Amino acid sequence: MNDEIEFILDTAKEAMTNAIEHLEKELRSIRASKATPAMLGMVMVDYYGSQTPLSQVANVTTPDPRTLTIQPWEKSMLQTIEKAIMLANLGFNPMNNGDVIMINVPPLTEERRVGLAKQAKAEAEHAKVGIRNARKDANNEIKKVDVSDDMKKIAEEDIQKLTDAFVKNIDDKFSVKEMEIMKV
Repeated sequence: MNDEIEFILDTAKEAMTNAIEHLEKELRSIRASKATPAMLGMVMVDYYGSQTPLSQVANVTTPDPRTLTIQPWEKSMLQTIEKAIMLANLGFNPMNNGDVIMINVPPLTEERRVGLAKQAKAEAEHAKVGIRNARKDANNEIKKVDVSDDMKKIAEEDIQKLTDAFVKNIDDKFSVKEMEIMKV
């Protein structure tokens, strides 16, 4: 196959892989039935004047499925971390005992589960749009390459196969996450 077409295929695959990685990151931040440190992944803490991810100023652990503990590297950060968790508007009520911050994660209501499943579906759809955009860009680039029509047709079929595989991967990831969310 032509080098230009190989490059276009590789570029499309890379863009599709990035869409999958982004989806995985977003799905990790969506709460399922048990507590995970990823639930606090979006929390940014004011660390000496700059916004820093919580994971870079404290150790976040889950001693049991319903509890998160946050052990800051510096005790002086306790109030700042507590405030950041409240500002993140995650619906958690942090409790500070002077050494660590504990968060009891309440069980999800049916209504909240449905809402989180919808959020996961929206993220999956967003990833599919990214995949389709990568396909469209690749097909447009293939049309510009100076090769035979047969070669272009084969390359477009390869792009479509790649697209189908990535879309199936997204559907699989969403199904797993949806089951996780809906499990009581």
